[in-house]
Amino acid sequence: MYNPFSLVGKTILVTGASSGIGKATAIECSKMGARVVITGRNRLRLEDTFNQLEGENHLQVIADLCSNENFEMLVNELSIVDGVVHCAGIVDPVPFQFINSEKLNKIFSVNFFSPILLTREMLKRKLIAKNSSIVFISSISGTICSSVAGSMYSATKGAIYGMVKGMALDLAPKFIRVNTIQPGMISTNIFEDGRVTNEQLQEDINKYPLKRYGKPEEVAHAVIYLLSDASSWITGSNLLIDGGYTLL
Repeated sequence: MYNPFSLVGKTILVTGASSGIGKATAIECSKMGARVVITGRNRLRLEDTFNQLEGENHLQVIADLCSNENFEMLVNELSIVDGVVHCAGIVDPVPFQFINSEKLNKIFSVNFFSPILLTREMLKRKLIAKNSSIVFISSISGTICSSVAGSMYSATKGAIYGMVKGMALDLAPKFIRVNTIQPGMISTNIFEDGRVTNEQLQEDINKYPLKRYGKPEEVAHAVIYLLSDASSWITGSNLLIDGGYTLL
């Protein structure tokens, strides 16, 4: 059956695959026929993702991409890929007047420097094939709007937004496409530490016209579109998935 969204024959690297959007993306890509290489910091959670992948010949690499040693180990494990999905990310809600260089360095290291430098190193070693697709999970925060105590997180996503525009131009001669997905709030474990109460979450949910947060699988399906040949004429774009939030 004809399927322009098929990933059969493609090898896809997914970072941050131990939970949330990264986990859902890895699983959904495997369902679409891709060979998936997953990486993350948490061994048990990454193994759980790995065990849910469909098909064969997948690979998992436990790695903290902020560690130079782990970074090098991951790159050395890789063969040529047809797609890269950067899902690793952290949040650290801090009012602007209380931020400091340590906090900024930590969140930028995970959300911005690691995915950018990983992509650069893979290109340097010719590990990203011609006609490949690179997808960054960005956010509406920092590109369209922000939130109270969200200045650091917004700054990292705004930086990704700007970097991707230039990357798309620089890599176009190699026929490598670069795009971002800008989700609104997605139901993941990113706030499981309790710093945001259930009452605060429900109040925020009510701001969405569709009256719910998105699901990780819904973002994963958008990622699959950008990885597939169905989007072969799309680069430097930002796909908005926010349940109508930014309409208001």
